[in-house]
Amino acid sequence: MNQSDHKVAVVTGAGGTLCSAMAKDLAGQGYRVALVGRTLQKLKLVEEEIRAKDQVAISVTVDVADEAAVRQAYETIKQELGRCSVLINGAGGNQSEALTNIPAYDERELEDDDSVKGFFNLDMSVFQSVIEINTMGTVIPCFVFGRDMAREKRGSIINFASMTSYRPITKVAAYAMAKNGIVSFTQWLAAYLAPANIRVNAIAPGFFLNDRSRKIMFNEDGSQTERAQNITQQTPMNRFGEARELLGCMNWLISDQNAGFVTGITVPVDGGFLSCPGV
Repeated sequence: MNQSDHKVAVVTGAGGTLCSAMAKDLAGQGYRVALVGRTLQKLKLVEEEIRAKDQVAISVTVDVADEAAVRQAYETIKQELGRCSVLINGAGGNQSEALTNIPAYDERELEDDDSVKGFFNLDMSVFQSVIEINTMGTVIPCFVFGRDMAREKRGSIINFASMTSYRPITKVAAYAMAKNGIVSFTQWLAAYLAPANIRVNAIAPGFFLNDRSRKIMFNEDGSQTERAQNITQQTPMNRFGEARELLGCMNWLISDQNAGFVTGITVPVDGGFLSCPGV
């Protein structure tokens, strides 16, 4: 097998702001990229941009928390592009129904008060679905695509952690629980797959804007919401991150030459957020 046969990247969540930037960067490096996600329309926009540069990409719609569906996606990708050597597990996210609208317990959440959504009146099925997509949506692609890496004794996996992996940020209990688990799973899998020469690491983005977060961070008049102001005040660089600012970390982690002895770590790319206690 020649070197080019190894340049196949699978990027889950590739229709999103961060992972679409990663997918386009990988395609520019000569990787044949499988764009994996739930919404074909979003994936196709990224695919068209890649193909317009005479680079290679395909779009594959799948629920990454569904093992049978991921296995089917694997067969399609293997047939059209070849065996995966780089896996970026970016699929995940949160749901508004899983968020509280208060930062701490309020007696009204035990009553029929629609204005207060606390822990005790969350929908547990939605809470569970957030944990499912963020945890099993990472575990299952590793389980399916990692087999070929193990056979070939080479490969790099990057999982997506979060600031909530370190600090359980208010209102997002399910998401924080899941992303904390990603750090632990990354460490476990790194140690487990080390004999197969597969490196497993994670990136923990700070606060980056996407279509969902813009609605939370900005008012209709373009001004920052109170939550956005709290975030930027506790981010020493005093701004939100941009998708391109994750690419250097990704490229370092997937490089056997530059990060060949690096596995099991989670790298914050956060503008200094974790270094600032807020007081």
